[in-house]
Amino acid sequence: MNHPYERLTPDLILDAVASTGLHPDGHLLALNSYENRVLQVGIEDQSPMVAKFYRPLRWSDHAIVEEHEFSSELAAQEIPVVAPWQHDEAGPLFSHEGFRFALFPRRGGRAPEPGDLDQLEWIGRFIGRIHLAGQARPFAHRPSLDVASMGWTARDSVLHSPLLPPHEREGYAGASEALLKEIEKRIDAVGAQAIRLHGDCHHGNILWTDAGPHFVDLDDCRNGPAIQDLWMLLNGERGERTVQLSAMLDGYSMFHELDPRELALIEPLRGLRMVHYSGWLANRWQDPAFPAAFTWVESPHYWSQHIQDLRQQLDVLSEPPLQLY
Repeated sequence: MNHPYERLTPDLILDAVASTGLHPDGHLLALNSYENRVLQVGIEDQSPMVAKFYRPLRWSDHAIVEEHEFSSELAAQEIPVVAPWQHDEAGPLFSHEGFRFALFPRRGGRAPEPGDLDQLEWIGRFIGRIHLAGQARPFAHRPSLDVASMGWTARDSVLHSPLLPPHEREGYAGASEALLKEIEKRIDAVGAQAIRLHGDCHHGNILWTDAGPHFVDLDDCRNGPAIQDLWMLLNGERGERTVQLSAMLDGYSMFHELDPRELALIEPLRGLRMVHYSGWLANRWQDPAFPAAFTWVESPHYWSQHIQDLRQQLDVLSEPPLQLY
């Protein structure tokens, strides 16, 4: 069965960009993205643009519009988020030959240095500002961060996938079930307020320049606890992560107050991401880009290690949460 992205040829991409009123010069450069197709497109007599072709059937139009509105709202408050380009009052969401797409100004930069405390404090200030804006109202059409959609659904995808070796099925089913049940208990116990989030705030989605950070790719923005946008930026051993989080919160707390109970969500959210990641791979395996890029997922060793990691993460949940200085 052909995948919809197989129709996304260079000619179709150039025609789509031209349909917005821009004049592509024929130069295309594929950028690192698997969930969507993202390309740098040369434009005559001006800087290149970045075209993002949304995965068919993943988001509703309303959900994509909310992503665009959120990023534009943040940019209007001078928060360094790359907002979509729009030609007129029709808005930034375009459609061509069955593909929905948006265009973004190209922004350069490099990933922040893991563990750099000055950079983390700077990043924390902007995340605090994002959350200050994000608490104004919830998303109406985008999902919330919950165990049902990100955990149990992902687990079902793995259990129904031929990627999971038959001899690992029982081990995976038991380890994932035990972990997700404990994650549900921990999240329910905290009862954190859900606000609008970036949702996937890791080093790869922050570009650093001499002028500081800017945030890209709000494709996973959703309602959820504030700590979700902080914990993925932590690296190293427990002591190192404690220092890093303290530095980030030094900047964050200038604009938004983190409920200290949410510190207890860091490891449950890490465990949820582990389950979700393998479910995402299993669910996307019919996309030809995935077998080509993630060849190791077909190895039995990957699944045996993944099951071991899930069991270890369940043990980690019994440890005390990070404590700030």
